[in-house]
Amino acid sequence: MPPFPSVLRVALVCLHTSPGDEPGAGDAGGMNVVVLKQGEAMASLGHEVEIVTRRSSPEQPDEQRLGEGLTLRFLDAGPPEPMPKGVHEAYIDEFRARLDACGPYDIVHSHHWFSGMAALPYARLHGVPHVQSFHSIAAHESTPLSSGERPESAGRMAGEAWLAQESDAVVTASEAEADTVVQRLGGTADRVSVVLPGVDGELFHPAEETPGNSGRYALVAGRLQPLKGFDLAIRAIAAVPPAVRPELLIAGDVSADYAGYVDELRAIATEHGIDGGVRFLGPRARQDLAGLLREASIVLVPSHSETYGLVALEAAASGVPVVAAASGGLQEAVVDGRTGVVLGSRDPEVWGEAIRRILADPEVARELASAGREHALQLDWTRSARRLLAVYDTVLGADREREEAFDSDGSPDPRARALNGCGRA
Repeated sequence: MPPFPSVLRVALVCLHTSPGDEPGAGDAGGMNVVVLKQGEAMASLGHEVEIVTRRSSPEQPDEQRLGEGLTLRFLDAGPPEPMPKGVHEAYIDEFRARLDACGPYDIVHSHHWFSGMAALPYARLHGVPHVQSFHSIAAHESTPLSSGERPESAGRMAGEAWLAQESDAVVTASEAEADTVVQRLGGTADRVSVVLPGVDGELFHPAEETPGNSGRYALVAGRLQPLKGFDLAIRAIAAVPPAVRPELLIAGDVSADYAGYVDELRAIATEHGIDGGVRFLGPRARQDLAGLLREASIVLVPSHSETYGLVALEAAASGVPVVAAASGGLQEAVVDGRTGVVLGSRDPEVWGEAIRRILADPEVARELASAGREHALQLDWTRSARRLLAVYDTVLGADREREEAFDSDGSPDPRARALNGCGRA
């Protein structure tokens, strides 16, 4: 029996989107940030981490070194070009076949159900534990479209349930997501662990001026799709009295699955007479987003559903008050009444009044901003990575016990594989 590894070889599998892509562009979002930052932090703690994703351009190499102990690996599955997120389900089997030549790994951690469907069979074949993170979970087919959580294919719902029940562990970003894994997917509570995301408190920091200046702007950021509720942000700003109404800046790229959504948002702004007060900035690099956040008067997070809501934590680190919807993990990312305001209503008038109260009272804005920064600094990426590694250690310990109990025939360790052909077809 090989010794318990002190340096872990970790595979972070992200089939449909590369954590190397700029968040806010296409379908790159909070999941990309979490995977990359946790990978960087684990590598800085001395572990060997590979992020494995689908090749979306012929120019992408087989592998790219991102730093000491951290490698980004590209596998051929489908055409080497960007594709809408939903199309990737058709390439799970091909990705699985390419993944088979990768390794060796001590643990495989899949992000999103596409990845899990490819990587769980790989992990079982090679005798290593499999950890699953979903980042979003399909709504039941009976869910009303007006809720913003679009029903998915039967394949996704069945696949997520299988992954929740068969993986060695499920890692979620919030207690709300953990409850969904257990209640909706049938996962076992003692195999579900909450690992909070982190935030870079140096990149995301307050502006030098006093937070809450009503001469600034309101900001909403994320992928432009109905789930994010940007329509509510526009209607809420329209409901703010003109005397204190800020300009609304919208940062993010259009998801390929929702090409007409920007036109819908522009029409809503025109309908409410504020089309001159709404600006679409397109996708922004992390450095640019950090600058936009710290110079904002207020950040809105009106999503219908969020497993956590990373932008709310980044806004808090930037010393900016947050108004967020009471959906999923946002109720944990924002401490209602302390670091921001959490609203159970989606009535634009209710949102407009919450925004007005903060902008009209600089003292309230300062208190929320100060508490938000204090809260965010407790959640850095090293802390997040250490918590994730503790989950891995628990899973590996259970796996070792199983091997000691059942693998007594002297057969070689199935993890002992050489790297061979992982990459291009």
